[in-house]
Amino acid sequence: MRFFLGRLTGTDLLSGAPGDFFARLPVLETPDLVLRPPRMRDAKAIHAYASDPEVARYVLWDPHRSLRETREYVRSLIVRARRGDPSAWVIALKGTDQAIGTIGFVWYSSENRSAELGYSLAREYWNHGYASQALLAVSREAFRSLPLNRLEAQHDLRNPASGKVMEHAGFRKEGVLRERLVNKGEFVSVALYALLRADLPSFS
Repeated sequence: MRFFLGRLTGTDLLSGAPGDFFARLPVLETPDLVLRPPRMRDAKAIHAYASDPEVARYVLWDPHRSLRETREYVRSLIVRARRGDPSAWVIALKGTDQAIGTIGFVWYSSENRSAELGYSLAREYWNHGYASQALLAVSREAFRSLPLNRLEAQHDLRNPASGKVMEHAGFRKEGVLRERLVNKGEFVSVALYALLRADLPSFS
């Protein structure tokens, strides 16, 4: 599972509706989850899984070394949202409000009407369908609220479980990009998945 927020430049700078959307992310619900904007008090719960080497194994960030590092990360998410930049939701189990993961936009291109989504989830909540629920909810909201034509997601080939998450949320595998990224000092190949607005007629 991969989660990284990159800053947009040039023709990708947000304006108008996209920026307003990112600045005021709606609360989303699934059968088991509530997706909501992050709060500073989420830092301790996020640190509990962000410091886990297994959670960080296939993503583009290293395990958090301290609670202070996690607080800085949560603060950065809140600041990005206030600026109207691509943002992230906290994933919480219904009835607990405790953060068990994050899901959000890796990048957003106004020019190409496309975006990439990424997510991370605490290890004890893997294999329960929660990541697929979150990805489907965010995808539906993105097509409903933004002028998107295409959503992308990708995963390290060594982590096929993440591909299953994408498939369960309706994404289609488009191919393998060989040694596309450097992660933790080594070249890694990734599988690219995508979901088009035309794949979801209810959003047309």
